[in-house]
Amino acid sequence: MSQKVVVIYSGGMDSYTVLNKAIRQGYEVYALSFDYGQRHVKELKVAADVCAELGVSHKVVDISAINQLIGGSSLTDDIDVPEGHYEEESMKSTVVPNRNMILLSLAVGYAVSLKANKVFYGAHSGDHAIYPDCRPEFVKKMDDVCRIANYEEVEIVSPYLNNTKIEILTDGLSMGLDYSKTWTCYNGREKACGKCGACQERLEAFELNKANDPLPYEAH
Repeated sequence: MSQKVVVIYSGGMDSYTVLNKAIRQGYEVYALSFDYGQRHVKELKVAADVCAELGVSHKVVDISAINQLIGGSSLTDDIDVPEGHYEEESMKSTVVPNRNMILLSLAVGYAVSLKANKVFYGAHSGDHAIYPDCRPEFVKKMDDVCRIANYEEVEIVSPYLNNTKIEILTDGLSMGLDYSKTWTCYNGREKACGKCGACQERLEAFELNKANDPLPYEAH
């Protein structure tokens, strides 16, 4: 019997690559997505379609009630999503307070109930500048805590923690992955905006991999 693992799967490029990597490593994957009131809820539809196609167990958990406590992000509140690169100060408005600690805690609880001993998530080095809960020191401390928080030890696995989005895409393309089955844009419109930090980083990754992004864009 293959080992069970939980993959936090948003429907974006990074978690899509992590999901497929875990499958190819022979794990029995349980994908877990969260509806936290994000305006780019389109990513959850994409995630559901991918899991159905791959035959992977998939749960979507509505945790949008937490926005009563942790508002103030342009991803969840009525605040314009900033345009520009991730490195820019304005992108800090996209931080959802304590998001990954909350998501990891829920995923670890799910893992314990499944008798799974690993939770995968797609933090990477490109996120470190703007998202405190993607930094290696955060991941290391969460891993330490999650190994002792239950009778069963659960490991936090971030296979791309020290890689850029460019390198994640390189790995995914080498696996033959189809990135038309992902959604990255922070604006949940019909086409990707091409202007928010998430779009810019994605487009840059494709350009530097000398590959064409299969998603339709409004402009870029």
